[in-house]
Amino acid sequence: MFWARPAPALRRWVGAYTGYRMNAGPPGVHQGVPSAHLTFLLCLDGQVEILANPDPARPPGRFTAMVAGLHDGPATIATGPAQTGMQLRLSWRGTRALLGVPAGELAGDTVDLAALLGARTGPLLDRLAEPGTWPERFARLDAALAGLAADAADDADAGVRPEVSYAWDRLVATGGTLRIADLADEVGWSRRHLADQLRRETGLAPKAAARVIRFERACDRLRFTDAPLSAVAADCGYVDQAHLSRDFRDLAGLTATQWRGELLTAHD
Repeated sequence: MFWARPAPALRRWVGAYTGYRMNAGPPGVHQGVPSAHLTFLLCLDGQVEILANPDPARPPGRFTAMVAGLHDGPATIATGPAQTGMQLRLSWRGTRALLGVPAGELAGDTVDLAALLGARTGPLLDRLAEPGTWPERFARLDAALAGLAADAADDADAGVRPEVSYAWDRLVATGGTLRIADLADEVGWSRRHLADQLRRETGLAPKAAARVIRFERACDRLRFTDAPLSAVAADCGYVDQAHLSRDFRDLAGLTATQWRGELLTAHD
């Protein structure tokens, strides 16, 4: 796996790039865990097969290029065939700026990129699949995303209530530990109205958003450090290790140890 940050002008909308190459292996399944970012995935060879979306009402499918909306339950993804691709951490603001739709419209679902970008999808994939190093591919991706941003409305935040932006940013700043009643008071809305507006724009109500933001922080600590679970739980705002373990069972459908083990296997 290869990691990179997008160009500075794009970082408000995209948190990180990952390039990956997976060799063929025995058939299996992988749990796609919730995150505070949408997953924007571009296959350079092979396809992603979604066996079950977090929203069971959304159908499964195979995708060469896809965007997965915010969710608070696992997606089930087939593994086995070889695959090379690029994955982006897309913010809910980036969904509007780069793809032209509110993230709320994609909640719990996996959507073919062509349904959002139309005829621009094929040339984008062809350009990224051209020979070159990963840094060269990331530079091409920077240029492609900058082009999408230029095609968007002059004001990428048009249609976003400032209270929604404030509420999300406060949840992120507090690591998902801010009491929702206190957040509603800060915004000046009722808890119900805040939940309706945040869910409409992002796909998650405040309580679910706070939980996913905290969970993403914990997953990042587990992914990039060898800190014990108890330390990760304490650093990420969980009451105790058991609280973090419950979130893994509920949100990821497996234990933290199993999830960390999958990561180590993938990097072997």
